[in-house]
Amino acid sequence: MKRFFGFAMILALLSAPVFAANNSQTVNIPEAVKVGSTQIPAGNCKVTWTGSGSNVQVSLVEKGKTLATVPATIVEQKHNLNGITTNTEGGVEVLLAINLSNISLVFASEPVSGQ
Repeated sequence: MKRFFGFAMILALLSAPVFAANNSQTVNIPEAVKVGSTQIPAGNCKVTWTGSGSNVQVSLVEKGKTLATVPATIVEQKHNLNGITTNTEGGVEVLLAINLSNISLVFASEPVSGQ
C-alpha cells in the first residue's frame, strides 16, 4: 500500500507541469498592439492565464520577459487557427481578444475619450 501511495504521489508531481501547460500557448502578433496601458511589439508571444470565467489574469511574455499582465474573460469557442482580434482606436491598434484553439481571452476595453 505504501508503494502504491508513493508511486501515485510521484506520478501526480510529474504530471503537474502537463496540466499547467494547458494554460499557456504561443500566438503571433503581426503588428504592434496596445493592451491595457502597455504597447506590445509585433512577434511571437507566449500567452499564459490563470483563473476562470470573467476572473482571469493573462500574461504576455516575449523572450522570457513579461510585457503585460491584464484582466480578461475566457469565452469557450473553437477556432481553426490561433490569432488576435484588434480594433483601431485613436489611430492605435488595441488588442480586444486572443483566439486560441478552444477559447478566446477577451480583454475589457477602456472607454474611448468622449464616450
